[in-house]
Amino acid sequence: MTETPLVNDAPLVLAVPSKGRLQENATAFFGRAGLKFVKSRGERDYRGTIAGVEGAEVAFLSASEIVAQLASGAAHLGITGEDLVREQVADADAAVEMLTPLGFGHANVVVAVPQAWIDVRSMADLDDVASTMRIRQGRKLRVATKYVNLTRRFFASHGLADYRIVESLGATEGAPAAGSAEIVVDITTTGATLSANALKILDDGVMLASEANLVASVRAPWGARAKAAANAILSRIAAEEEARSVREIRARLDAASDTLGDLARLFGARLPFGASAPGGIVTIHCPEKAVFALVDHLAKAGADDITVSAPAYVFRKANPLIERLRARI
Repeated sequence: MTETPLVNDAPLVLAVPSKGRLQENATAFFGRAGLKFVKSRGERDYRGTIAGVEGAEVAFLSASEIVAQLASGAAHLGITGEDLVREQVADADAAVEMLTPLGFGHANVVVAVPQAWIDVRSMADLDDVASTMRIRQGRKLRVATKYVNLTRRFFASHGLADYRIVESLGATEGAPAAGSAEIVVDITTTGATLSANALKILDDGVMLASEANLVASVRAPWGARAKAAANAILSRIAAEEEARSVREIRARLDAASDTLGDLARLFGARLPFGASAPGGIVTIHCPEKAVFALVDHLAKAGADDITVSAPAYVFRKANPLIERLRARI
């Protein structure tokens, strides 16, 4: 008789985009953290593993599927845009935890109106237009969008109720020109496409500044095996993120420890290995923007042989990503 596997034996499932620029960026992001996706059955395989990480599976899915899998708990971690999470999951904050933004997939969900509406610059102005349209024309302002839930919540927060949503199945920005809607709620990176369609973004019309995030599911079965895999993945990601933000300065310096401590505090730096003995080598981790100012101060303090390098990884006991995940599961 075959026994049913324990929940604690279930592997961690990481859902990543299956194609396009998002997949390329996600693969590059994990690669920088030393996490390589492996497809044992070729590039068309929709399941994979992570080299060197036990107890983890990779599921290559569409963006919408990733959100659904995270919301239901079928995936433990996923790469997807915050806009899709906020749109598709009504209780997003209860269902998932946004662990960290990934630095790609930037786009804003915005309210855009015709450029010919010269006096309409804000949501308050739009409310006036909607009220006037209902009173004078006996109909509601039409809003073309794929972001139905985000639109309803945002409009409600501005007290705008005289409108109806026209769900967009094609190019949303073309709806006003086609006569199917007066305004649009759409996603944009530069605003160029909206402008090309004679639309403008309201001054307070940015509903959400979105980007790709590493998202954790609160509803997934977080057994021992999945937690161990998550720790391995998140420790590498946090170490790579930390390394990108700092520079390592090494110098030969004969100085008292309190002097080094003052320098570290002054520039937001750290002495990861403590202060050096007189005549010894001091190592300082410094924010990139403060490097040259700190180097100048070290030189004035008598330092010699000052070198600056960029570490590949910086592992620390305190890992904000793991702490954020543990707080929710």
